[in-house]
Amino acid sequence: MEWRQALHECSNCYSACGNAFCGRCCNLLDQIEGAGSKSICRRKMTLFLEGQVPRGVFILCTGRAKLTTSSTSGKAIITRISRAGDVLGLNAVVAGRAYSVTAEMMDTGQVTFISRDALLRMMKEHGQLAVAVAEQLSRSYYPAHEMLRTLGLGTHPAERLAKFLLSWTDGLATDCHKTYSERFNLSLTHQEIADSIGSTRETVSRLFSELKKKRLVDSEGTALAITNRSGLESMVQF
Repeated sequence: MEWRQALHECSNCYSACGNAFCGRCCNLLDQIEGAGSKSICRRKMTLFLEGQVPRGVFILCTGRAKLTTSSTSGKAIITRISRAGDVLGLNAVVAGRAYSVTAEMMDTGQVTFISRDALLRMMKEHGQLAVAVAEQLSRSYYPAHEMLRTLGLGTHPAERLAKFLLSWTDGLATDCHKTYSERFNLSLTHQEIADSIGSTRETVSRLFSELKKKRLVDSEGTALAITNRSGLESMVQF
């Protein structure tokens, strides 16, 4: 992997206010910064691989990363899109088990790496950090539960796609350093979206065409806009 020197210091981080981990640890940012190493990671860079022994955690300071898991036949599915403030590899580090997913950068962004030994030591020394870790692990449960619920309860592919698109704008709305917008950069192929919602590329392409005809969404390249949010929400049984 190619690493470059990062520019933003933890004390000046504009993402810390909106996430459970760094927001909980405002008084410990200097210790976290001292224990970690910051780097700028390019788009498509792999942070860690499924099955690897956990070296440590990766705090996503800026940018996004996709988490994927794959079968023995090589078929992969995106389990989650992580955004600024997420701590990647945390469950593996705490449990002492191999990484259960592969993490790949979707955008060029800044990442802070903290080794497993350093993180566990700080958790023992600072109860505040241990609580932040527990909250982060708890938060990761709900997206996994929602994914299983969506895929396992037999909803229509159109509903699953609508829910998928709405979840992207929900993530942007809670990002504390951005103003809310219905326009966003999707950065996923139709095949990757199909893998995420348990469908096929052909079905996703057809559904996008139907959504455009109904003027619910509009797109240009990787830029996608939700032009009728209430119409898209009406397709989803929350």
